[in-house]
Amino acid sequence: MPEAILLLGSNIRPRYNLSQALKILRTLCNVSRTSDIYQTKAVGSPGPDFLNQAALIKTDLIKEEIKESIIFTIEKALKRERVIDKNAPRTIDVDLVILNGEVLDNKLWTEQFTALPVSDLAPDLLHPDGRKTLREIAIQLAEEKETS
Repeated sequence: MPEAILLLGSNIRPRYNLSQALKILRTLCNVSRTSDIYQTKAVGSPGPDFLNQAALIKTDLIKEEIKESIIFTIEKALKRERVIDKNAPRTIDVDLVILNGEVLDNKLWTEQFTALPVSDLAPDLLHPDGRKTLREIAIQLAEEKETS
């Protein structure tokens, strides 16, 4: 069965909202595995730290159906409010990062909040230049954050 990796993030009651998002996700599709939970600084807007977690799902849905049937359902249930500042604090954010091996979100290679949790589920995924795995990139991003 086809697979997808979703990234879940929250910085408003994050432990509760991540837990609830996974509970809802499990009612909508087959969740094979989840990553550890990672705490990262808010990016692009001031606010509390985020907790992020990735989930590997099995689904026959195509990209648009995943967004409509899964992502929007979870965000609506957890009262995600979309405001002008797309980086503003939020109860939940769900992004489709990988679908059937295809990277759909290039932040995977550049942002710690995406790379760390997704690398738990796809550590050997190769960067398009073929030089480093996602796990290697995630470790490098984490080390860079520690020194900055």
